[in-house]
Amino acid sequence: FIEGNKIETISRNAFRGLRDLTHLSLANNHLKALPRDVFSDLDSLIELDLRGNKFECDCKAKWLFLWLKMTNSTVSDVLCIGPAEYQDKKLNDVTSFDYECTTTDFVVHQILPYQSVSVDTFNSKNDVFVAIAQPSMENCMVLEWDHIEMNFRSYDNITGQSIVGCKAILVGDQVFVVVAQLFGGSHIYKYDESWTKFVKFQDIEESRISKPNDIELFEIDSEMFFVIADSSKAGLSTVYKWNNKGFYSYQSLHEWFRDTDAEFLNIDGKSHLILSSRSQVPIILQWNKASKKFVPHSEIPNMEDVLAVKSFRMQDSLYITLTRFIGDSRVMKWNSKQFVEIQALPSRGAMTLQPFSFKNNYYLALGSDYTFSQIYQWDGEKKIFRLFKEIYVQAPRSFTAVSTDRRDFFFASSFKGNTQIFEHITIDLS
Repeated sequence: FIEGNKIETISRNAFRGLRDLTHLSLANNHLKALPRDVFSDLDSLIELDLRGNKFECDCKAKWLFLWLKMTNSTVSDVLCIGPAEYQDKKLNDVTSFDYECTTTDFVVHQILPYQSVSVDTFNSKNDVFVAIAQPSMENCMVLEWDHIEMNFRSYDNITGQSIVGCKAILVGDQVFVVVAQLFGGSHIYKYDESWTKFVKFQDIEESRISKPNDIELFEIDSEMFFVIADSSKAGLSTVYKWNNKGFYSYQSLHEWFRDTDAEFLNIDGKSHLILSSRSQVPIILQWNKASKKFVPHSEIPNMEDVLAVKSFRMQDSLYITLTRFIGDSRVMKWNSKQFVEIQALPSRGAMTLQPFSFKNNYYLALGSDYTFSQIYQWDGEKKIFRLFKEIYVQAPRSFTAVSTDRRDFFFASSFKGNTQIFEHITIDLS
């Protein structure tokens, strides 16, 4: 009986080994919290008296809340002094700790000792793969998730010349990789089961694709397409279509605009492409069902020098991010008529602003050549993205979310340093 002693704190190990203790009274002290699992050794406990104390019923009390529901001991009422909504109420009446008592973080899981400019992920036969473009090493490195070692290991290596993009395309049980190159033309490789590696399948016309900058895969009416954005005046941003034998050039989108990025998105049930360019504002093309081609539809005004546009959905609403090297990058929302700005992010030197999400946590990764890369997290109450964490990546060029069996990662490619793999973890604050 340790009653009325003005006790404010108790050591976590105060009751260690007292397996025969049957009655414990901590009544009428000044306790506001108890250390996690402080009663874990009390196997014979019959009665616990905590009257006369008022607890902070926040994350520190989550373990006690759960323990009260599981214990066979008789326990007096545990009263709350805070937070305000629970003042003078019983701990048992707290509705939930889940939202308040968990947070997330990104921790380095693996460092790949090479530079890269783009990362793409795909699933094949219940395995997770990643294709990494490495222009300095003239490789498209394909990695596989190792379920035993719990890391990403080398699976295959496609060699080329100044590779700037590797994009996987799955057609039935066939796996293709579009390899975009600055020199020597771009190519499509196919995974050959007999050779257990990727072999060249098809060439892409150099006359159309001169300086590829982005590869975007999409599907319309169950037909498979991809588009390559070309950033040379000599090239053409071109849509390619699968015809059951290979991919052929289906539509040239426009000339002379030095496109840096293509983004496919569904707006109000209709298929669209947004093309970004260093020489004009982003233009929006809409799929015409009659001609089965993309036609000019509109543009995003007052948004010059946009390097890339990325789309994402959150709570049934459509958003886009606009990456700008000079000036603020933007987050915009579709309001049933047009995209309207909801937030500007300082982004001098930014080459990528990538949205991604894990377990209903929505993030933006902003990579800059001049400062630390910044990860923003969506604040559901304020309806904006707030700075969440800074990470150091040299000359980041892309951020790619990759999920395996019950684990979530994102790859940070670096043009001048190591490629880093961060793991998204959940932290129990209680």
